[in-house]
Parts: sequence; C-alpha cells; structure tokens
Amino acid sequence: MKALALVAVGGALGSLLRYRIALWTLAWAEHWRFPIGTLIVNVLGALCVGLVWGLAMRLPGWSEELRLALMVGLLGGFTTFSAFGLETVLMLKRGAVWLAVLYVGASLLLGLLAVAAGLAMTTGRS
Repeated sequence: MKALALVAVGGALGSLLRYRIALWTLAWAEHWRFPIGTLIVNVLGALCVGLVWGLAMRLPGWSEELRLALMVGLLGGFTTFSAFGLETVLMLKRGAVWLAVLYVGASLLLGLLAVAAGLAMTTGRS
C-alpha cells in the first residue's frame, strides 16, 4: 500500500511539472505549430530515467519503493507517450507530414540519446 501511495504522489508531481513546462513553452513557441513542450518533456524524462536507473544500480541503499516513486510515479507522470501519439496524428491529419516525421525522428533519437547520456553520467559508460 505504501508503494501505491508513493507512485500516486510521484505521478501527481510529474503531471504538474509536465503541465508547467507545457504552459512555459506555449508562452514562447505557440506560433511554431510544433509540440516542443512534449518533445522537451519526453527527452528530459528519458534523461532522468537513465540517471535514476544508473544511480539505483550503482549506489547501494536505493529501496524498491524509491525507484517506484521516481520511475513509475514521477517520471511516468512527467513523460507522455499518449500526447506524442496524438500530436503526431494531428500533424499528419493537417498535412504536415515532414513536420510529423521530424517530430517522431527527433523524439526517438533524442530520447534514446538522453537515456544513454543519463546512464553514462552515472556509470561512466553508455
């Protein structure tokens, strides 16, 4: 039950953080018609997943509950694959095929590089 509560609290915090970043990016990039906020959130989330996983594997004393709270809760609430899917489909529906391809490619490439970077920062190798 404690793990469930930790995941719920982490998820709420991650969602609130994602919302704040969305508002921030809308303030300066609304005219782009590109989901930069979701891209930023997913790349940052991927980096953080790599960091948390690497630290948890390297440093003794990380409890399963802490890993659940951070990875499943906080980062699960923070990143958003469903928004990625919807935004990609909406770009395709409005005929912005190349923009959608750019978004999918950037999300995958930058997300994978961010996970590798997070792991490398904690282990010294990718």
